[in-house]
Amino acid sequence: QVQLVESGGGLVQAGGSLRLSCAASGGSLSGYVIGWFRQAPGKEREFVVTFNWSIASTRYAESVKGRFTISRDNAKNTVYLQMNSLKPEDTAIYYCAARRIGISEYNYWGQGTQVTVSS
Repeated sequence: QVQLVESGGGLVQAGGSLRLSCAASGGSLSGYVIGWFRQAPGKEREFVVTFNWSIASTRYAESVKGRFTISRDNAKNTVYLQMNSLKPEDTAIYYCAARRIGISEYNYWGQGTQVTVSS
């Protein structure tokens, strides 16, 4: 069973950058789609980006295109989310999740990491 642990959140000023990590254990991420999601206070969880590990394809939410970049380290079985030009509206708890390719539901979730962007 895949286990996911996020790290890298924190407090940053608007315009700054953070890099989040999602480290997987319990199995290779090959054959999985990795997603980053976020949930701001009082709002529903929203999709940020998905990454198909097998074919290295990505899909970004419009709100983060051009500012966020997802990448991976195969050897470390880790996915990174580089977040640049951060805005106060990016403030949220960020979660990484995994689902097997061909399965629609994300079955594996990390505990989340808080990102706070001050204006």
